[in-house]
Amino acid sequence: RVVAAMGGHPADALVQMWACGALYSITAGEGARGEARRQAAVDAGALPLVVAAMGAHPADADVQQQACTALCNIAAGADAQAEARRQAAVDALPLVVAAMGAHP
Repeated sequence: RVVAAMGGHPADALVQMWACGALYSITAGEGARGEARRQAAVDAGALPLVVAAMGAHPADADVQQQACTALCNIAAGADAQAEARRQAAVDALPLVVAAMGAHP
């Protein structure tokens, strides 16, 4: 439902902020359970939507902050899929750097 909300309301900064925050919470945790939640988020299409939220709302510090925290969690882990998640998150690096510069 979080991913559906993000995809259904890309222009709504509040939806994007809260959804990124929810993804951060959902993807938190250690061990197999945390890794499974991170992979489930990616499998549901969360990663490109987090990147899209950053691109659509560059002036909104709250969206940028929540998106960065979601990216941190999604890219974390030591499971077999972790490297693929990190590689997929590389697309967000220019947006992360831009957010850091715009919202010091």
